[in-house]
Amino acid sequence: MGVQISDIIPKREISISDLKGKIIAIDAYNTLYQFLTTIRQMDGTPLMNDKGDITSHLSGLFYRNISLLQEGVKPVYVFDGKPPELKAAELERRREAKGIAKEKYESAKEMGDEDSMKKYSGRFVKITDKIIEDSKALLEAMGIPVIQSPGEGEAEASVLARSGKVWAAASQDYDALLYGVPNLVRNLTLARKKRTASGIYVDVNIELIEFQQVLDKLEIDKDQLICLAILVGTDYNPGGVRGLGQKRALEVVQKYKYPVQIFDHVDRISTNPLNFDWQEIFKQFHEYEAGFQGELKFKKIDVEKVKKILKDNDFSEARIDSGLKKLGEVEEEKKQKGLGEFF
Repeated sequence: MGVQISDIIPKREISISDLKGKIIAIDAYNTLYQFLTTIRQMDGTPLMNDKGDITSHLSGLFYRNISLLQEGVKPVYVFDGKPPELKAAELERRREAKGIAKEKYESAKEMGDEDSMKKYSGRFVKITDKIIEDSKALLEAMGIPVIQSPGEGEAEASVLARSGKVWAAASQDYDALLYGVPNLVRNLTLARKKRTASGIYVDVNIELIEFQQVLDKLEIDKDQLICLAILVGTDYNPGGVRGLGQKRALEVVQKYKYPVQIFDHVDRISTNPLNFDWQEIFKQFHEYEAGFQGELKFKKIDVEKVKKILKDNDFSEARIDSGLKKLGEVEEEKKQKGLGEFF
C-alpha cells in the first residue's frame, strides 16, 4: 500500500534521457508486483511455462531492463528481507484481501465472466520464493547487481542513495522519502501507457521527486515528514488517525513542529485513543541502517545463462536471440566509449 501522501508531494516529469549514466536502485518487490499483475493473458491468467510456473516476471525483467540498458540507465535491484514485526497487521490485511479476490476470481471463472476474471486476477498475486530466486538469477545473468536487504527494500535503496552509491531510488510508493532518499523516481518505464490491474490503460510519464524540494515546498523537516506519514497512515499503522487527511495532517505538523508535540496534540483532539505506537513507527523510518556495505559491481552479460533461464521457461528462442542482440549492442557500445563512462 505505502504511505498515501501523493496529493501534497511536488513532482516533475522527466524523460528517460535525463537518467542516462545514472545508477538507479529499484525496489524489486514493487517492480515484480507490477509485472505479475499486468503481464497477463486476456482472461487475466499470468504467463506460464509448460510446467505451470508463472513467468510474467521474467518477461518483464528481461525486456524492461534491455530497454533501460539501451538508454544508458544503470539499474540495481534491491530485494526485501524480513518484514518488521510492526508490519504484521498490514500483511494480514493484505492476505485477507487476496483471499477475497481469489474467491471472486474463481466465481467469475465458473461463470465464464472474463471481464471479472481480469478484474480480480491481479489482486491475489503472491511473490513466491521461486519467483524471487528466478528473478535474481536472470538479473545477475544480465550483469545487473542484486542486493538483498535485511529489511524493507525501499529503505535499503534510500540509504544507498544517501551514501552516494546510487543516484536515486525507483519505486511507485512514496515511503522512500521517509528514509530521506535524495531522489525518488516513479514510473521507470519507456512505455507511454500502462495497463492497470483492472485492465484499464492510463497515461504514464516518468516522475522525479527531490527530497529537499519536498521539504522546502511543504515547509517542514524530515522528522515532520515522518510524522505526517504516520498521521495519514503507513504500512505500520494502516489508516493512520481517523479524520486526518493529507492536507490537514500537513497543517498539524507545520504548527506543532516536534514529534512529541504533534502526537500530544493529536491525542488530545482525537475522539478515540491512538491505536498504534507512533514512537516505534517513527524509529523504524528514522533509524534504519544499511545492510549492504560493499561496492556495486556491474558484470558482463552471461549470454548462455540468460538463454538457459529463458529457454527453460519456454520463451521463444527467436525473441531471446533478439533481446540478446540488443544487449550485445549495449556491451559493444561500452567497449567503444570506455568502461569507465558506463559501469
